[in-house]
Amino acid sequence: MHAGSAALAVYLGWRSLGWPLIHDAPLMHYVAWLIGQGAVPYRDVFDMNLPGVYAVHVGVLRTLGAGDLAWRFFDLAWLLATAVLLWAYCRPVAGGAGAAGAALLFALYHLAGGAWRAGQRDFLLCLLVLACAYGVARSWESAGALGPLLLGGAALGAGMMLKPQAGLLWAAWTVAAAAGRRRAGRSGLGGAATLVAGSLVAPALALGWLAWRGGLAPFVEVLGGYVLPLYPHVGRALWWQAIGWHGHGWALMALLGALAALGAWTARREPSRVRMWLALSGAAYGAVHFLAQGKGWEYHLYPLALFLCLLAGLALSPRPTLAAARGSLRALRPARVAAAVLLAASVVVLGVKGVEAVDAPWIAAKERMVTALAADLERVAGPGTTVQVMDTTAGGIHALLRLGRREPTRFLYDFHFFHDESDPRIQALRAEFAGRLAAAPPAAIVVMQDTWPVPGYERLDRFPEVARLLADRYTLVREGEGYRIHAKRRGP
Repeated sequence: MHAGSAALAVYLGWRSLGWPLIHDAPLMHYVAWLIGQGAVPYRDVFDMNLPGVYAVHVGVLRTLGAGDLAWRFFDLAWLLATAVLLWAYCRPVAGGAGAAGAALLFALYHLAGGAWRAGQRDFLLCLLVLACAYGVARSWESAGALGPLLLGGAALGAGMMLKPQAGLLWAAWTVAAAAGRRRAGRSGLGGAATLVAGSLVAPALALGWLAWRGGLAPFVEVLGGYVLPLYPHVGRALWWQAIGWHGHGWALMALLGALAALGAWTARREPSRVRMWLALSGAAYGAVHFLAQGKGWEYHLYPLALFLCLLAGLALSPRPTLAAARGSLRALRPARVAAAVLLAASVVVLGVKGVEAVDAPWIAAKERMVTALAADLERVAGPGTTVQVMDTTAGGIHALLRLGRREPTRFLYDFHFFHDESDPRIQALRAEFAGRLAAAPPAAIVVMQDTWPVPGYERLDRFPEVARLLADRYTLVREGEGYRIHAKRRGP
C-alpha cells in the first residue's frame, strides 16, 4: 500500500509543477514586493496577517524570485521537510513503515488540495508546531535535556508569528516541558523557562524590526482596533457545513479520524508514550484551530490533519507492540486489518480529490482573468501611475504584482468596508480610504466582482463616497469577465 501511496504522491507532485501562483499567495507576494520598495507593514499596508507571513514571502522573492515555479519549489521543499520530520517523529513508536505511512498521508493530503493551498499559512505552521513537539519529546527521552526544548520553542515562536492560534500549544507544551524535566529529577521550571525563552526569539525579532521601521504602533492599532474586535466574526460559518463545502471533506476527515483513533489505541501500551500524548494534544489543538477561526476555509484544517496523519502512522506500524509481546498478537490482527482498509480508503479519496484538483477549472479561469486584467490595465495605466483595486482574493492584486503598480491607499482589500458599517472604526477606515482616493486619484480603479464576503458590483451602493467619486471623476472603460476598470478622466 505504501508503494501505491508513494507513486500517487510523486504523480500529484509532478503534475503540481505547473500550478500558477494563485489565491492568497499573490497577495502576500505583493506585500513582500512593497516592503522591498520601502513600504512598512500596517503603516503603509492594512492587513490582518502577522509579520512572519511577510518574512516568508520576502525570503522567497529575494532567493527564488516571484515566478510560479519558484513558489512551487518552495511549497514542495516545505512539504518534504514536514514529511521528513513526521517520519522522524513517528519512527520510534511506529517503526519505519508506520512513520512512512504518516508522512505519505500528509503529503497526499497537501497535494490533493490543489494550487490554492500551496504555501498557505496554516500549512507552513505544521512544520513549526511539529518541530516543537519533536523537541519536547526528545527532551523527555533525553533525561530532560534543554537543547531540544530551546530549538522546539524557537520553532513554535516562529509559528506564532504566522498564526497566533499556535499560542495555545505554547501554553500546553510548556507544561509538558516542565513535566519532562521533573520526571528526570530536574527542575521543571528550567524546562518551562527554556521553551518559553526559545519561543520569544522570533516575536522579538519581528516586533523589533517593526519598531525600527516605524510599524509597531500601526501594528498595535490594526490589531487592537480591527483584527481582534471585528475581524473574527466576519464571514463565520457553521463548522459541519464548512467541512462539507470542500470536495470529499467529510469522508476524508472521518477516515483520517478513524485511523488516528486506531493508532492511539494500538500504541497505548508503548513504553514511550509521550509522543502519542503530544500528538493527541496537537490534534485537540487542531480542532480548536479550525473551530475558533470560524471561517470554514479548508486550509484551516491543516494542523488537525497533520496530527491525525501522525496518529494514523501508529496504526500502520507492522511491528508487535508491548501488548503483542505479552501474547495478545491475535487481538491486534483485527486492528491491523482495519488499519489497512482505512488506509486504502483514505488513499483512494485523496487520489480522487487530487486528480480533480490538479487541473481545477476555476484555477485556470482565474489565471486567465488575471492575465486579461493585467493586459487591460497596462493599456489604461502607464508606468509610474497608481491603480486602486477593490478586491479580496479574486486576482486584482495579482495583476498589480505582475505590472509592478502601487496603490494610492494602504488598503489591499475592500471587505473591511462592507461589514459592521455603522461601527465608528469601520467608518474611520472608510473615511481614510475615500479621502486618500480623492486627494491622490489613481489612474484607474478596478472593481472586482467575485469578492468576499459581499460579492457583486452593487456593493458600492453601500459606499456612496466611492460611488460618487467614480461617477464624477472616472469613466468605465473596460468590463471584463469578473472585473470593471474605471479610468480617470482627463482635464479639469
